[in-house]
Amino acid sequence: MKLSILVPCFNEVQTLSQLLSKVRGSPVADKEIILIDDGSTDGTTDLIRSRLSSEVDKVVYHEKNRGKGAAIRTGLEQVTGDIVIVQDADLEYDPAEYPKLIAPILEEKADVVFGSRFVGEGPHRVHLFWHYVGNRMLTLFSNVFSNLNLTDMETCFKAFRTEIIKGITLREDRFGIEPEVTIKVGKKKCRVYEVGISYHGRSYGEGKKITWKDGIRAVYVILKYAIVG
Repeated sequence: MKLSILVPCFNEVQTLSQLLSKVRGSPVADKEIILIDDGSTDGTTDLIRSRLSSEVDKVVYHEKNRGKGAAIRTGLEQVTGDIVIVQDADLEYDPAEYPKLIAPILEEKADVVFGSRFVGEGPHRVHLFWHYVGNRMLTLFSNVFSNLNLTDMETCFKAFRTEIIKGITLREDRFGIEPEVTIKVGKKKCRVYEVGISYHGRSYGEGKKITWKDGIRAVYVILKYAIVG
């Protein structure tokens, strides 16, 4: 089965080249890499045009920053594979773990697989206590309304059967895409698995972009799509 890897990026000039090298070297033979530059302003766009565009299968440029959710929607329009993985460009998630993430789908057990940062034996950077607390609270809140039993709703490392993710109407432009897709996957009664993954989180000083405001938005998104759909 062919794997489509969506790489949404915004201002990742320091990490993008290394990340794409890791994606190309990931242990999945049949894959396509779709890079979405979400209106970067730090030199990322120039780097892609001058050096990196030949290293991926497709590149799509947003003229201005629209957010991660919008970048994922753009990337999904280009997908030709049977399975889709969203790969952040910041090196927090390891492309070497693609086989682990897609295994339940290949075994025809799952429609969607969440890579959980809170289970398993992979290395995890010890990081931000209150970020951890907020994540666990949002995951519990999401589980209440999705009727799933996830340990890490906010993970950015997810795999989908293509027909599943393309069959969901996604509307969130920013990081609200994570709770939105979780609620909608729950509503569709998809077969959802979790696998433990390693995690190498960044600090805000190192470029982490999600903030407490996105946490507040996540609560709104969970309620909105749980009630309205």
